[in-house]
Amino acid sequence: MEEGGDDPGRRPGTTAPPDAPDGAQNGDGHGDAAEDTADDAARAAVRTRLLEQAPDPVRAKVAELASVAVGNIPVTELPPPVRAIARFAPAKRARAGAAPLLAAVGRTEGFAARIVGWWTEERPDGWSPPSPDPVHAAAVAVLEGREEGSGLVRDVGDRQDAVRARAERDAALARVDRLEGEVRRLTAERDEARAAVGSAGEENRDEVAKLRARLRDQGTRVRRAEDEAAALRAAQEAGDGGLRAELEELRRDRDRRRDAAAAAEDRARRATEELAGARRASLEARRADEARLALLVDTVAGAAEGLRHELGLRAADPGARPAELVGAGSGGAPKARVTDPAALDRLLALPEVHLVVDGYNVTKTGWPELSLATQRERLVAAVAPLAARTGAETTLVFDGAGITNVPTHSVRGVRVLFSDPGVLADDLIRSLVGAEPEGRPLVVVTSDRAVVDSVRRSGAHPVPSSVLLSRLSRI
Repeated sequence: MEEGGDDPGRRPGTTAPPDAPDGAQNGDGHGDAAEDTADDAARAAVRTRLLEQAPDPVRAKVAELASVAVGNIPVTELPPPVRAIARFAPAKRARAGAAPLLAAVGRTEGFAARIVGWWTEERPDGWSPPSPDPVHAAAVAVLEGREEGSGLVRDVGDRQDAVRARAERDAALARVDRLEGEVRRLTAERDEARAAVGSAGEENRDEVAKLRARLRDQGTRVRRAEDEAAALRAAQEAGDGGLRAELEELRRDRDRRRDAAAAAEDRARRATEELAGARRASLEARRADEARLALLVDTVAGAAEGLRHELGLRAADPGARPAELVGAGSGGAPKARVTDPAALDRLLALPEVHLVVDGYNVTKTGWPELSLATQRERLVAAVAPLAARTGAETTLVFDGAGITNVPTHSVRGVRVLFSDPGVLADDLIRSLVGAEPEGRPLVVVTSDRAVVDSVRRSGAHPVPSSVLLSRLSRI
Protein backbone atom coordinates (compact mmCIF):
# COMPACT_ATOMS: atom_id res chain seq x y z
CA MET A 1 0.00 0.00 0.00
CA GLU A 2 3.04 2.31 -0.16
CA GLU A 3 2.72 4.93 -2.87
CA GLY A 4 5.87 7.06 -2.41
CA GLY A 5 9.44 6.47 -1.18
CA ASP A 6 10.70 3.78 1.14
CA ASP A 7 9.33 5.35 4.36
CA PRO A 8 6.45 3.10 5.54
CA GLY A 9 5.15 5.83 7.87
CA ARG A 10 4.63 8.41 5.14
CA ARG A 11 1.13 8.88 3.71
CA PRO A 12 0.68 8.13 0.02
CA GLY A 13 1.17 11.08 -2.25
CA THR A 14 3.43 13.05 0.19
CA THR A 15 7.06 14.06 -0.32
CA ALA A 16 9.99 13.48 1.97
CA PRO A 17 10.13 15.81 5.00
CA PRO A 18 12.77 18.56 5.15
CA ASP A 19 14.89 16.62 7.68
CA ALA A 20 15.19 13.55 5.45
CA PRO A 21 18.61 11.94 5.15
CA ASP A 22 21.14 13.47 2.78
CA GLY A 23 20.64 10.62 0.38
CA ALA A 24 16.99 11.72 -0.04
CA GLN A 25 18.16 15.19 -1.19
CA ASN A 26 20.80 14.11 -3.70
CA GLY A 27 20.32 13.24 -7.29
CA ASP A 28 18.98 9.84 -6.41
CA GLY A 29 16.23 11.50 -4.32
CA HIS A 30 15.18 13.64 -7.24
CA GLY A 31 14.90 10.48 -9.34
CA ASP A 32 12.61 8.85 -6.74
CA ALA A 33 10.33 11.92 -6.63
CA ALA A 34 10.00 11.89 -10.41
CA GLU A 35 9.13 8.19 -10.35
CA ASP A 36 6.51 8.80 -7.62
CA THR A 37 4.95 11.58 -9.70
CA ALA A 38 4.84 9.37 -12.79
CA ASP A 39 3.40 6.51 -10.72
CA ASP A 40 0.67 8.79 -9.29
CA ALA A 41 -0.25 9.98 -12.78
CA ALA A 42 -0.46 6.39 -14.03
CA ARG A 43 -2.63 5.37 -11.06
CA ALA A 44 -4.92 8.39 -11.67
CA ALA A 45 -5.32 7.42 -15.32
CA VAL A 46 -6.09 3.79 -14.37
CA ARG A 47 -8.54 4.97 -11.70
CA THR A 48 -10.38 7.25 -14.15
CA ARG A 49 -10.62 4.50 -16.73
CA LEU A 50 -11.84 1.95 -14.18
CA LEU A 51 -14.52 4.35 -12.89
CA GLU A 52 -15.83 4.78 -16.43
CA GLN A 53 -15.92 1.00 -16.96
CA ALA A 54 -17.23 0.07 -13.51
CA PRO A 55 -20.84 -1.20 -13.23
CA ASP A 56 -23.29 0.43 -10.83
CA PRO A 57 -22.57 -1.88 -7.84
CA VAL A 58 -18.82 -1.10 -7.99
CA ARG A 59 -19.43 2.64 -8.36
CA ALA A 60 -21.84 2.54 -5.39
CA LYS A 61 -19.23 0.67 -3.31
CA VAL A 62 -16.55 3.24 -4.23
CA ALA A 63 -18.94 6.05 -3.17
CA GLU A 64 -19.65 4.19 0.11
CA LEU A 65 -15.92 3.77 0.94
CA ALA A 66 -15.25 7.39 0.05
CA SER A 67 -18.21 8.61 2.16
CA VAL A 68 -16.91 6.77 5.25
CA ALA A 69 -13.43 8.27 4.83
CA VAL A 70 -14.79 11.77 4.10
CA GLY A 71 -16.69 11.76 7.39
CA ASN A 72 -13.38 11.23 9.28
CA ILE A 73 -10.98 13.48 7.27
CA PRO A 74 -10.68 17.15 8.27
CA VAL A 75 -12.84 19.36 6.09
CA THR A 76 -9.87 21.56 5.19
CA GLU A 77 -8.17 18.57 3.55
CA LEU A 78 -11.19 17.79 1.32
CA PRO A 79 -11.87 19.18 -2.19
CA PRO A 80 -14.39 22.08 -2.17
CA PRO A 81 -17.20 20.09 -3.90
CA VAL A 82 -16.94 17.37 -1.21
CA ARG A 83 -16.86 19.57 1.88
CA ALA A 84 -20.64 20.06 1.97
CA ILE A 85 -21.14 16.28 1.73
CA ALA A 86 -18.98 15.69 4.80
CA ARG A 87 -21.69 17.37 6.91
CA PHE A 88 -24.33 14.85 5.83
CA ALA A 89 -25.41 11.89 7.98
CA PRO A 90 -23.44 8.71 7.12
CA ALA A 91 -26.42 7.01 5.39
CA LYS A 92 -27.28 10.11 3.36
CA ARG A 93 -23.62 10.83 2.53
CA ALA A 94 -23.19 7.75 0.31
CA ARG A 95 -26.68 8.05 -1.24
CA ALA A 96 -27.06 11.77 -1.95
CA GLY A 97 -23.36 12.57 -2.40
CA ALA A 98 -22.44 9.66 -4.68
CA ALA A 99 -22.06 11.76 -7.85
CA PRO A 100 -19.76 14.47 -6.33
CA LEU A 101 -17.70 11.83 -4.50
CA LEU A 102 -17.12 9.77 -7.66
CA ALA A 103 -16.28 12.91 -9.65
CA ALA A 104 -13.71 13.94 -7.00
CA VAL A 105 -12.18 10.43 -6.90
CA GLY A 106 -11.69 10.46 -10.67
CA ARG A 107 -10.65 14.07 -11.23
CA THR A 108 -9.21 15.62 -8.00
CA GLU A 109 -5.51 14.91 -7.64
CA GLY A 110 -4.56 13.23 -4.37
CA PHE A 111 -8.18 12.77 -3.15
CA ALA A 112 -8.28 9.02 -3.89
CA ALA A 113 -4.85 8.58 -2.32
CA ARG A 114 -6.08 10.41 0.79
CA ILE A 115 -9.06 8.01 1.05
CA VAL A 116 -6.80 4.97 0.60
CA GLY A 117 -4.41 6.31 3.24
CA TRP A 118 -7.21 6.79 5.79
CA TRP A 119 -8.61 3.27 5.25
CA THR A 120 -5.11 1.75 5.42
CA GLU A 121 -4.17 3.54 8.61
CA GLU A 122 -7.50 3.85 10.46
CA ARG A 123 -9.71 0.95 9.29
CA PRO A 124 -7.54 -1.81 7.88
CA ASP A 125 -10.09 -4.44 8.93
CA GLY A 126 -12.81 -2.76 6.86
CA TRP A 127 -10.50 -2.09 3.91
CA SER A 128 -9.99 -5.80 3.22
CA PRO A 129 -12.94 -7.80 4.68
CA PRO A 130 -12.24 -11.43 5.65
CA SER A 131 -14.89 -12.88 3.36
CA PRO A 132 -14.21 -12.51 -0.36
CA ASP A 133 -16.50 -9.85 -1.85
CA PRO A 134 -15.91 -9.25 -5.60
CA VAL A 135 -17.65 -5.85 -5.51
CA HIS A 136 -15.57 -4.68 -2.49
CA ALA A 137 -12.35 -5.96 -4.04
CA ALA A 138 -13.11 -4.19 -7.32
CA ALA A 139 -13.90 -0.91 -5.48
CA VAL A 140 -10.60 -1.11 -3.55
CA ALA A 141 -8.73 -1.74 -6.80
CA VAL A 142 -10.42 1.30 -8.38
CA LEU A 143 -9.46 3.56 -5.46
CA GLU A 144 -5.88 2.27 -5.44
CA GLY A 145 -5.65 2.67 -9.21
CA ARG A 146 -4.31 -0.87 -9.71
CA GLU A 147 -4.27 -2.27 -13.24
CA GLU A 148 -5.55 -5.67 -12.09
CA GLY A 149 -8.73 -3.83 -11.13
CA SER A 150 -9.79 -4.11 -14.79
CA GLY A 151 -10.30 -7.84 -14.41
CA LEU A 152 -12.17 -7.40 -11.12
CA VAL A 153 -14.44 -4.71 -12.58
CA ARG A 154 -15.09 -6.83 -15.66
CA ASP A 155 -15.93 -9.87 -13.48
CA VAL A 156 -18.45 -7.85 -11.46
CA GLY A 157 -20.00 -6.49 -14.66
CA ASP A 158 -20.21 -9.99 -16.13
CA ARG A 159 -21.85 -11.28 -12.98
CA GLN A 160 -24.32 -8.41 -12.97
CA ASP A 161 -25.12 -9.03 -16.63
CA ALA A 162 -25.59 -12.74 -15.89
CA VAL A 163 -27.91 -11.97 -12.97
CA ARG A 164 -29.85 -9.50 -15.10
CA ALA A 165 -30.05 -11.99 -17.99
CA ARG A 166 -31.30 -14.72 -15.63
CA ALA A 167 -33.91 -12.36 -14.19
CA GLU A 168 -35.02 -11.33 -17.69
CA ARG A 169 -35.12 -14.97 -18.75
CA ASP A 170 -37.19 -15.96 -15.71
CA ALA A 171 -39.55 -13.01 -16.28
CA ALA A 172 -39.88 -13.96 -19.97
CA LEU A 173 -40.60 -17.60 -19.09
CA ALA A 174 -43.19 -16.52 -16.53
CA ARG A 175 -44.75 -14.19 -19.12
CA VAL A 176 -44.84 -17.04 -21.66
CA ASP A 177 -46.53 -19.31 -19.11
CA ARG A 178 -49.14 -16.65 -18.37
CA LEU A 179 -49.78 -16.05 -22.07
CA GLU A 180 -50.10 -19.77 -22.79
CA GLY A 181 -52.59 -20.11 -19.91
CA GLU A 182 -54.56 -17.13 -21.22
CA VAL A 183 -54.59 -18.61 -24.74
CA ARG A 184 -55.89 -21.93 -23.39
CA ARG A 185 -58.59 -20.16 -21.37
CA LEU A 186 -59.70 -17.97 -24.30
CA THR A 187 -59.74 -20.99 -26.64
CA ALA A 188 -62.00 -22.90 -24.24
CA GLU A 189 -64.35 -19.89 -23.88
CA ARG A 190 -64.49 -19.47 -27.68
CA ASP A 191 -65.40 -23.15 -28.18
CA GLU A 192 -68.13 -22.92 -25.51
CA ALA A 193 -69.54 -19.73 -27.09
CA ARG A 194 -69.59 -21.32 -30.56
CA ALA A 195 -71.44 -24.36 -29.23
CA ALA A 196 -73.98 -22.16 -27.41
CA VAL A 197 -74.55 -19.97 -30.49
CA GLY A 198 -75.07 -23.01 -32.72
CA SER A 199 -77.63 -24.54 -30.33
CA ALA A 200 -79.55 -21.26 -29.90
CA GLY A 201 -79.57 -20.64 -33.67
CA GLU A 202 -81.23 -24.00 -34.44
CA GLU A 203 -83.97 -23.46 -31.82
CA ASN A 204 -84.72 -19.92 -33.06
CA ARG A 205 -84.94 -21.00 -36.70
CA ASP A 206 -87.48 -23.75 -35.87
CA GLU A 207 -89.63 -21.34 -33.82
CA VAL A 208 -89.57 -18.65 -36.54
CA ALA A 209 -90.57 -21.19 -39.19
CA LYS A 210 -93.59 -22.27 -37.11
CA LEU A 211 -94.70 -18.67 -36.52
CA ARG A 212 -94.38 -17.81 -40.20
CA ALA A 213 -96.50 -20.82 -41.15
CA ARG A 214 -99.22 -19.75 -38.69
CA LEU A 215 -99.16 -16.17 -39.98
CA ARG A 216 -99.50 -17.35 -43.60
CA ASP A 217 -102.47 -19.54 -42.69
CA GLN A 218 -104.19 -16.73 -40.81
CA GLY A 219 -103.47 -14.32 -43.68
CA THR A 220 -105.21 -16.72 -46.06
CA ARG A 221 -108.27 -16.79 -43.81
CA VAL A 222 -108.38 -12.99 -43.55
CA ARG A 223 -108.15 -12.60 -47.34
CA ARG A 224 -110.95 -15.11 -47.82
CA ALA A 225 -113.18 -13.17 -45.41
CA GLU A 226 -112.35 -9.92 -47.17
CA ASP A 227 -113.32 -11.46 -50.53
CA GLU A 228 -116.66 -12.62 -49.13
CA ALA A 229 -117.35 -9.17 -47.68
CA ALA A 230 -116.55 -7.57 -51.03
CA ALA A 231 -118.95 -9.95 -52.81
CA LEU A 232 -121.72 -9.06 -50.36
CA ARG A 233 -121.13 -5.34 -50.88
CA ALA A 234 -121.26 -5.80 -54.67
CA ALA A 235 -124.52 -7.72 -54.43
CA GLN A 236 -126.03 -5.02 -52.23
CA GLU A 237 -125.00 -2.27 -54.62
CA ALA A 238 -126.48 -4.23 -57.55
CA GLY A 239 -129.80 -4.63 -55.69
CA ASP A 240 -129.96 -0.90 -54.91
CA GLY A 241 -129.36 -0.09 -58.59
CA GLY A 242 -132.23 -2.33 -59.73
CA LEU A 243 -134.59 -0.76 -57.23
CA ARG A 244 -133.70 2.76 -58.35
CA ALA A 245 -134.38 1.84 -62.00
CA GLU A 246 -137.75 0.34 -61.16
CA LEU A 247 -138.73 3.39 -59.11
CA GLU A 248 -137.92 5.67 -62.01
CA GLU A 249 -140.03 3.60 -64.35
CA LEU A 250 -142.97 3.73 -61.98
CA ARG A 251 -142.65 7.48 -61.67
CA ARG A 252 -142.78 7.89 -65.45
CA ASP A 253 -145.82 5.69 -65.62
CA ARG A 254 -147.48 7.68 -62.84
CA ASP A 255 -146.86 10.90 -64.78
CA ARG A 256 -148.40 9.50 -67.95
CA ARG A 257 -151.54 8.40 -66.13
CA ARG A 258 -151.92 11.41 -63.80
CA ASP A 259 -154.91 12.80 -65.68
CA ALA A 260 -156.43 9.35 -66.19
CA ALA A 261 -159.43 7.94 -64.48
CA ALA A 262 -159.73 6.67 -60.98
CA ALA A 263 -158.63 3.28 -62.18
CA ALA A 264 -155.31 4.79 -63.20
CA GLU A 265 -155.08 6.54 -59.82
CA ASP A 266 -155.84 3.25 -58.12
CA ARG A 267 -153.05 1.59 -60.12
CA ALA A 268 -150.72 4.43 -59.19
CA ARG A 269 -151.61 4.01 -55.51
CA ARG A 270 -151.03 0.28 -55.78
CA ALA A 271 -147.71 0.91 -57.50
CA THR A 272 -146.78 3.30 -54.72
CA GLU A 273 -147.69 0.74 -52.13
CA GLU A 274 -145.69 -1.89 -54.03
CA LEU A 275 -142.74 0.49 -54.14
CA ALA A 276 -142.98 1.05 -50.40
CA GLY A 277 -143.11 -2.71 -49.87
CA ALA A 278 -140.09 -3.12 -52.11
CA ARG A 279 -138.20 -0.49 -50.12
CA ARG A 280 -139.05 -2.18 -46.88
CA ALA A 281 -137.95 -5.50 -48.30
CA SER A 282 -134.73 -3.90 -49.55
CA LEU A 283 -134.07 -2.32 -46.16
CA GLU A 284 -134.73 -5.59 -44.43
CA ALA A 285 -132.41 -7.40 -46.88
CA ARG A 286 -129.77 -4.73 -46.35
CA ARG A 287 -130.06 -5.09 -42.59
CA ALA A 288 -129.69 -8.86 -42.93
CA ASP A 289 -126.64 -8.41 -45.18
CA GLU A 290 -125.10 -5.93 -42.71
CA ALA A 291 -125.76 -8.33 -39.84
CA ARG A 292 -124.08 -11.16 -41.73
CA LEU A 293 -121.13 -8.89 -42.64
CA ALA A 294 -120.78 -7.69 -39.02
CA LEU A 295 -120.88 -11.30 -37.83
CA LEU A 296 -118.19 -12.22 -40.38
CA VAL A 297 -115.98 -9.29 -39.31
CA ASP A 298 -116.46 -10.21 -35.63
CA THR A 299 -115.53 -13.78 -36.48
CA VAL A 300 -112.33 -12.64 -38.25
CA ALA A 301 -111.49 -10.28 -35.38
CA GLY A 302 -112.08 -13.07 -32.86
CA ALA A 303 -109.84 -15.40 -34.86
CA ALA A 304 -107.13 -12.73 -34.99
CA GLU A 305 -107.46 -12.09 -31.24
CA GLY A 306 -107.24 -15.80 -30.59
CA LEU A 307 -104.08 -16.04 -32.70
CA ARG A 308 -102.65 -13.00 -30.87
CA HIS A 309 -103.39 -14.68 -27.52
CA GLU A 310 -101.94 -17.96 -28.76
CA LEU A 311 -98.71 -16.27 -29.89
CA GLY A 312 -98.47 -14.20 -26.72
CA LEU A 313 -98.52 -10.87 -28.60
CA ARG A 314 -99.44 -7.66 -26.77
CA ALA A 315 -101.91 -5.31 -28.48
CA ALA A 316 -101.34 -1.54 -28.83
CA ASP A 317 -97.95 -1.68 -27.05
CA PRO A 318 -95.50 0.87 -28.55
CA GLY A 319 -92.60 -1.07 -27.10
CA ALA A 320 -93.62 -4.11 -29.17
CA ARG A 321 -93.19 -2.27 -32.47
CA PRO A 322 -90.59 -4.05 -34.61
CA ALA A 323 -88.56 -0.83 -34.87
CA GLU A 324 -88.19 -0.86 -31.06
CA LEU A 325 -87.15 -4.52 -31.02
CA VAL A 326 -84.65 -4.73 -33.87
CA GLY A 327 -84.09 -8.37 -34.78
CA ALA A 328 -84.15 -10.79 -37.71
CA GLY A 329 -86.87 -10.29 -40.33
CA SER A 330 -87.78 -11.46 -43.82
CA GLY A 331 -87.30 -9.73 -47.11
CA GLY A 332 -89.74 -9.16 -49.94
CA ALA A 333 -89.87 -8.40 -53.63
CA PRO A 334 -87.61 -5.46 -54.70
CA LYS A 335 -89.48 -2.16 -54.94
CA ALA A 336 -89.06 0.59 -57.53
CA ARG A 337 -87.24 3.75 -56.47
CA VAL A 338 -89.34 6.84 -55.71
CA THR A 339 -88.22 9.96 -57.58
CA ASP A 340 -90.82 12.69 -56.81
CA PRO A 341 -92.67 14.06 -53.74
CA ALA A 342 -96.08 13.04 -55.09
CA ALA A 343 -95.04 9.39 -55.19
CA LEU A 344 -93.71 9.76 -51.63
CA ASP A 345 -97.11 11.12 -50.52
CA ARG A 346 -98.83 8.12 -52.08
CA LEU A 347 -96.56 5.75 -50.17
CA LEU A 348 -97.09 7.59 -46.88
CA ALA A 349 -100.87 7.29 -47.38
CA LEU A 350 -100.64 3.47 -47.21
CA PRO A 351 -102.04 1.93 -44.00
CA GLU A 352 -99.49 1.12 -41.26
CA VAL A 353 -96.60 2.49 -43.34
CA HIS A 354 -93.21 2.88 -41.58
CA LEU A 355 -90.95 5.77 -42.70
CA VAL A 356 -87.22 5.21 -41.91
CA VAL A 357 -84.86 8.18 -42.54
CA ASP A 358 -81.05 8.04 -42.83
CA GLY A 359 -80.58 11.19 -40.69
CA TYR A 360 -77.12 12.47 -41.55
CA ASN A 361 -77.51 11.49 -45.22
CA VAL A 362 -80.51 13.86 -45.43
CA THR A 363 -79.12 16.68 -43.26
CA LYS A 364 -75.72 16.76 -44.97
CA THR A 365 -77.54 16.95 -48.32
CA GLY A 366 -79.84 19.78 -47.24
CA TRP A 367 -77.90 21.76 -44.60
CA PRO A 368 -74.19 20.82 -44.77
CA GLU A 369 -73.09 24.19 -43.33
CA LEU A 370 -74.75 23.55 -39.93
CA SER A 371 -73.27 21.63 -37.00
CA LEU A 372 -74.35 18.00 -36.56
CA ALA A 373 -76.44 18.80 -33.45
CA THR A 374 -78.23 21.64 -35.27
CA GLN A 375 -78.78 19.38 -38.31
CA ARG A 376 -80.46 16.75 -36.11
CA GLU A 377 -82.74 19.31 -34.42
CA ARG A 378 -83.75 20.84 -37.74
CA LEU A 379 -84.56 17.45 -39.29
CA VAL A 380 -86.70 16.41 -36.29
CA ALA A 381 -88.57 19.74 -36.39
CA ALA A 382 -89.17 19.37 -40.15
CA VAL A 383 -90.27 15.72 -40.13
CA ALA A 384 -92.61 16.00 -37.10
CA PRO A 385 -95.44 17.83 -39.01
CA LEU A 386 -95.20 15.32 -41.89
CA ALA A 387 -95.50 12.38 -39.45
CA ALA A 388 -98.45 14.04 -37.68
CA ARG A 389 -100.24 14.75 -40.98
CA THR A 390 -99.77 11.29 -42.55
CA GLY A 391 -99.92 9.22 -39.36
CA ALA A 392 -96.94 7.18 -40.57
CA GLU A 393 -94.66 5.59 -38.01
CA THR A 394 -91.46 7.63 -38.41
CA THR A 395 -87.92 6.68 -37.32
CA LEU A 396 -84.81 8.87 -37.73
CA VAL A 397 -81.48 6.98 -37.59
CA PHE A 398 -78.16 8.70 -36.81
CA ASP A 399 -74.60 7.45 -36.27
CA GLY A 400 -73.99 7.23 -32.51
CA ALA A 401 -70.22 7.96 -32.71
CA GLY A 402 -69.34 11.03 -30.60
CA ILE A 403 -72.86 11.32 -29.08
CA THR A 404 -72.70 11.55 -25.28
CA ASN A 405 -76.35 12.31 -24.35
CA VAL A 406 -78.47 9.92 -26.44
CA PRO A 407 -82.27 10.62 -26.23
CA THR A 408 -84.20 7.59 -25.00
CA HIS A 409 -87.75 8.70 -26.03
CA SER A 410 -89.55 9.90 -29.13
CA VAL A 411 -89.45 13.62 -29.91
CA ARG A 412 -92.81 15.11 -31.00
CA GLY A 413 -94.05 11.80 -32.36
CA VAL A 414 -90.77 11.01 -34.18
CA ARG A 415 -88.58 8.14 -33.01
CA VAL A 416 -84.87 9.07 -32.91
CA LEU A 417 -82.33 6.20 -32.85
CA PHE A 418 -78.54 6.34 -32.53
CA SER A 419 -76.36 3.39 -33.51
CA ASP A 420 -74.24 1.75 -30.82
CA PRO A 421 -70.46 2.52 -30.69
CA GLY A 422 -68.73 0.69 -33.52
CA VAL A 423 -72.05 0.15 -35.42
CA LEU A 424 -72.87 2.18 -38.55
CA ALA A 425 -76.24 3.84 -38.98
CA ASP A 426 -76.50 1.96 -42.33
CA ASP A 427 -76.43 -1.38 -40.47
CA LEU A 428 -79.06 -0.15 -37.98
CA ILE A 429 -81.33 0.83 -40.94
CA ARG A 430 -80.91 -2.64 -42.43
CA SER A 431 -81.82 -4.15 -39.05
CA LEU A 432 -84.96 -1.98 -38.83
CA VAL A 433 -86.06 -3.07 -42.32
CA GLY A 434 -85.33 -6.72 -41.55
CA ALA A 435 -87.29 -6.52 -38.29
CA GLU A 436 -90.61 -5.60 -39.95
CA PRO A 437 -93.11 -8.39 -40.83
CA GLU A 438 -93.53 -9.40 -44.44
CA GLY A 439 -96.09 -7.27 -46.26
CA ARG A 440 -95.86 -4.09 -44.15
CA PRO A 441 -95.18 -0.97 -46.30
CA LEU A 442 -91.64 0.36 -45.61
CA VAL A 443 -90.20 3.63 -46.96
CA VAL A 444 -86.43 4.22 -46.49
CA VAL A 445 -85.08 7.72 -47.24
CA THR A 446 -81.37 7.63 -48.17
CA SER A 447 -79.04 8.36 -51.08
CA ASP A 448 -76.48 5.75 -50.02
CA ARG A 449 -76.27 3.29 -52.93
CA ALA A 450 -75.34 0.29 -50.75
CA VAL A 451 -78.26 0.94 -48.38
CA VAL A 452 -80.67 1.53 -51.30
CA ASP A 453 -79.76 -1.80 -52.91
CA SER A 454 -80.03 -3.80 -49.67
CA VAL A 455 -83.38 -2.33 -48.51
CA ARG A 456 -84.90 -2.66 -52.00
CA ARG A 457 -84.04 -6.38 -51.95
CA SER A 458 -85.73 -6.60 -48.55
CA GLY A 459 -88.99 -5.22 -49.95
CA ALA A 460 -88.72 -1.57 -48.87
CA HIS A 461 -89.34 1.50 -51.05
CA PRO A 462 -86.08 3.54 -51.36
CA VAL A 463 -86.53 7.33 -51.57
CA PRO A 464 -83.62 9.74 -52.33
CA SER A 465 -82.82 12.33 -49.67
CA SER A 466 -83.51 15.15 -52.15
CA VAL A 467 -87.14 13.95 -52.59
CA LEU A 468 -87.81 14.13 -48.85
CA LEU A 469 -86.17 17.57 -48.66
CA SER A 470 -88.42 18.77 -51.50
CA ARG A 471 -91.46 17.38 -49.70
CA LEU A 472 -90.46 19.03 -46.40
CA SER A 473 -89.98 22.41 -48.11
CA ARG A 474 -93.73 22.44 -48.97
CA ILE A 475 -94.81 22.06 -45.33
